[in-house]
Amino acid sequence: MPQLLLEIFSEEIPARMQQGAARDLERMASERLKAAGLTWDALTTYAGPRRLTLVVDGLPAATPDREEEVKGPKASAPPQALEGFLRKTGLTREQLVERDGVLFAVLSSKGRATADLVAETVDQIVRAFPWPKSMRWGTGSLRWVRPIKRILCVFDGAVVPFEIDGIASDAITEGHRFLGSGAPLRVSDFADYRAQLEKNFVLIDAADRRLRILEQAKAACAARGLVLVDDDGLLDEVAGLAEWPTPILGDMDPQFLALPPEVIQLSMKVHQKYFAVRDPAKAGLAPNFLVVANVEATDGGKALAAGFFWDEDQKVGFDAWNAKLSGVTFHAKLGTLAERVERIAALAREIAPLVGADADQAETAAKLSKADLASGMVGEFPELQGIMGGYYARLAGHSDAIADAVRDHYKPQGPADTVPTAPVTVAVALADKLDTLVGFFAIDEKPTGSKDPFALRRAALGILRLILNNDIRLSLTNDAFAPATAAIAKQDKVERQLDKLSLETELGAFFADRLTVLLRDQGQRHDLVAAVFALGDDDLVRIVRRVEALAAFLATDDGANLLAGYKRASNILRAEEKKGALPAGMVQTGLPNQPEAEATLAFAVGAARTAVETALETENFAAAMTALAALRAPVDAFFEAVMVNSDIPAERDNRLKLLGQVRDVMGQVADFGQIAG
Repeated sequence: MPQLLLEIFSEEIPARMQQGAARDLERMASERLKAAGLTWDALTTYAGPRRLTLVVDGLPAATPDREEEVKGPKASAPPQALEGFLRKTGLTREQLVERDGVLFAVLSSKGRATADLVAETVDQIVRAFPWPKSMRWGTGSLRWVRPIKRILCVFDGAVVPFEIDGIASDAITEGHRFLGSGAPLRVSDFADYRAQLEKNFVLIDAADRRLRILEQAKAACAARGLVLVDDDGLLDEVAGLAEWPTPILGDMDPQFLALPPEVIQLSMKVHQKYFAVRDPAKAGLAPNFLVVANVEATDGGKALAAGFFWDEDQKVGFDAWNAKLSGVTFHAKLGTLAERVERIAALAREIAPLVGADADQAETAAKLSKADLASGMVGEFPELQGIMGGYYARLAGHSDAIADAVRDHYKPQGPADTVPTAPVTVAVALADKLDTLVGFFAIDEKPTGSKDPFALRRAALGILRLILNNDIRLSLTNDAFAPATAAIAKQDKVERQLDKLSLETELGAFFADRLTVLLRDQGQRHDLVAAVFALGDDDLVRIVRRVEALAAFLATDDGANLLAGYKRASNILRAEEKKGALPAGMVQTGLPNQPEAEATLAFAVGAARTAVETALETENFAAAMTALAALRAPVDAFFEAVMVNSDIPAERDNRLKLLGQVRDVMGQVADFGQIAG
């Protein structure tokens, strides 16, 4: 079947926009071709430095003829209704079809040539393309990321003729700007297009460019006994900067190795698009770099600047930097960075005993944690915040524990980031994130929908991972929210408006939601998290252990059947509660004519209560679930043999009390009413 090949050839497309553009082109082409009534076998897009390409295989030559039946008025309807229907359909009365006393219009439409539909579709796509940033050029009104030079559009071997803002379609493309022949390349289909471009030093597939860079770079390093430092982000970026990437191993002045390796790597990556190279014999960076030919460096002087700032910063020190923080506003309502540092330090000292950290070290690390924001190096390379603070703390004679805490206190910064485990680091990292989260909640700057300008969801996730990964036992409300809230309340613009109880309630709900998301990503059901949170516990480690035990229990036959029994009992009790208070008092056994199943369940509930309470005291949640499992058979037998709503009031009250006890015992483990099933 026919194939469509489209290439939009322009000046250089920013690398960061290319893959998004390929996805947008795929989406827009799929939507518009489908809306035009077309079907296809495969649709693929490619993006590169100067071109967006679309290939659609298996398109028909034309859309099929169609018939559409439109229901009209009844045959007996007034003439005015019939006349209106005829005007709408453009038919005469004789052309209508009558069926079961109702008139129908059968409207036929001829299929359209696919080439005509493609011309319309391409015009729509180009004019509506959602570039993050676009521009106009010349005297035209068309907007594109960079000026369009050519539009290649071939369907079934022939050019699809159209014109967009003075740019006429053709079957011609161009090879590499410098390495290619310079002659226009006329193509007939995708295979011809790809082959001719490759002969003219253009790889249209980003995956091919990426592989070429990686293989040749590793080979160039290996030839000198060196190893390429992996950097997937830079690899993706460079693959979008050169159509025929050619890696070259270069040498740099060994004096730069006196700088911290992170400084060297960042300077090369951000400003020169170079890959760092490691010398395995020396367990450090080599005085080399890997550059891809035809990729332009943005500022080769940054490495020299880094050396200057490294030397100058060591002449200044933490006291001077911290003094500067007094003049830097963190937020108009939350004070300066210096005030924030004082809050973090006080909170880190309180948290330290809970995480096994030395309180003095935690406080000291917190007081140093933001100082590097005023340093020359971080001013030039903001990505190095924390990292440089760690180096400077070590140079200032502070212990490894303090220096590491300064370096790593921003962690974890995302779901893929590592979680610190050193106690001092954990204390400072928790204090830093709690101050951020509680502070912005206190001034009503909470996340809404997809908007989270202060990254509070990320801060909450970081707190959760720090607590759970390090098995930290604390009360979120008493040990985390309360001291952070007390510190925030001292800010002049916060104190007058702060409702501490309401704030802590909001924070608890927010953390419950974030924990639900975290556990759901790990495969846990959201309703189980809700069922455990409903108990009012705010020890995250205990909550997660309980959820895991509950999930394992409900995966068994006993768990699933007991849940069904719970819901049946709960429904009965809920119906009775609407009429008034449930009967109170002890469940009676040995009543006249009492069914054996009733007495058996009463004894089983008593035994389960004791076993569950004992298990929960030691946080043996698996044992608590085992105790509940023992109720499964007695509950099933009870509902099988006993009529709860007996005509005899004493029997009815006793059975309602018994079901209430079943609900209460199970409710010690979780709120089973919130569990689906």
